Amino acid sequence: MKKLLYIDACIRDELSRTKKIATPIVDALKEKYDVRTIVINELELSVVQKDLILKRTSGIIDPMVMSWAESVRDADRIVIAAPFWDMSIPAALKNFLELCSILDVTFKTDDKICYGNCKSEKLLYITTRGMDISTGDVLEQGSSYLNALSWLWGMGTLQTVSAQNLDYVSEEEIEKKIEKAIAEGLEIIKDF
Repeated sequence: MKKLLYIDACIRDELSRTKKIATPIVDALKEKYDVRTIVINELELSVVQKDLILKRTSGIIDPMVMSWAESVRDADRIVIAAPFWDMSIPAALKNFLELCSILDVTFKTDDKICYGNCKSEKLLYITTRGMDISTGDVLEQGSSYLNALSWLWGMGTLQTVSAQNLDYVSEEEIEKKIEKAIAEGLEIIKDF
């Protein structure tokens, strides 16, 4: 069975509106993929700073971090669920992705250019935004960052499923927007 990596960066766990969208989509994907889930809230993440960089240049990489990076590299498909956070993605997710950015694992170089080393051909980003900011808007940096990272790591075509303007509407409207995003995601994964 093919492998799917699900990176759950839903900061508010079960209260997360993003998780409400992601859960039925990932559950449906379990019919086609062997799913490995990494929950960002459960990880003890080191910050990429001088000491960590010095260790890496000496060939010392934490085995758990290497396991995460290898999971990214080896996945046939990747799903990332994360809320719109300070105009982008949560810092913990960014930190996780920085830790997984390992030369000769998620990317390689020929001493002229970096290129991807990941197996995935498709990357699905599931998000919710409190503000009325659309995917691709200059103010929305989550999709653009993940698209750039997908290019660097070779994770394939990025597709974004989002519900937006959730902080300024009624609960009924929020539920309608979440249901619409779920339906959009379930349609996308028919060919994922």
